[in-house]
Amino acid sequence: MYRLVASDMDETFLDADHAIPASNLRALERMRELGVLFVPSSGRWYSSIMDNFAGEARELIEDSYVLSYNGGFINHVGDPTPLTTCGLSDECANEIYEKGLELGLCMHINVADGHVFVNDAPARERDYLESISGVTHFRGSDHPDLSFLEGRGIVKILYVDWDFAALQRLGRELAPLAERIGVEITFSSKRYLEFMPAGIDKGTGLACLAGRLGIPMSEVIAVGDSANDLSMIKAAGLGVGVANVTGDVRPYCDVVLETAGADGAFIELVERFLEP
Repeated sequence: MYRLVASDMDETFLDADHAIPASNLRALERMRELGVLFVPSSGRWYSSIMDNFAGEARELIEDSYVLSYNGGFINHVGDPTPLTTCGLSDECANEIYEKGLELGLCMHINVADGHVFVNDAPARERDYLESISGVTHFRGSDHPDLSFLEGRGIVKILYVDWDFAALQRLGRELAPLAERIGVEITFSSKRYLEFMPAGIDKGTGLACLAGRLGIPMSEVIAVGDSANDLSMIKAAGLGVGVANVTGDVRPYCDVVLETAGADGAFIELVERFLEP
């Protein structure tokens, strides 16, 4: 019997407009009837994730938890103060930021209080970010370092490139840098290269939460679509990919659903794996 379902948000649980498909709302309702806890798990920050759960959806995750910043932060739904936190050192964050400026890349600098600062966003990225709260745009030329964020607590930094193959090559090239400064590289949304503190990922975050709740990992389902979901897919008792799961993650999934994330895959998940 499965007691907890942890799910990535973008490209997995939400549609292309950042909304919850109607079939996923029905799935949430059925999970609640079955006593199965649904836990959103995202690279985004808590308040941004909660923006996706309004009205009926908010009621359906009452008394649950949220894994944000790739499992580095855990919040009880309704409480903005996290139970766990993580972060990059100032020296580490500045080195990543300065390298990004050198490469001419748009970056997302995520801070602990639930905001993201984005430099030099191309039109396509700026359009995407319009639907997300807590975003501040700035020009990289105005800030040669991250001193303007002193005291904010930098959690992670993303490099943005819509040429995903090029971004993956860059990740391989930057692997020695990441190892030297004590960070780990992962990928999400087929355009983000993410720098996270070493040892922090969705798998460790999910295991931490399950331990707090007294739920064995054998009774946990994890659902995702891309590389930053891989750790929780591997850690869970049942690791599930939506139909649009990326090729590097697909081999590690115990099962791949027939439905894409944007089309509302969770009713299929409920019917196949949670119904008595």
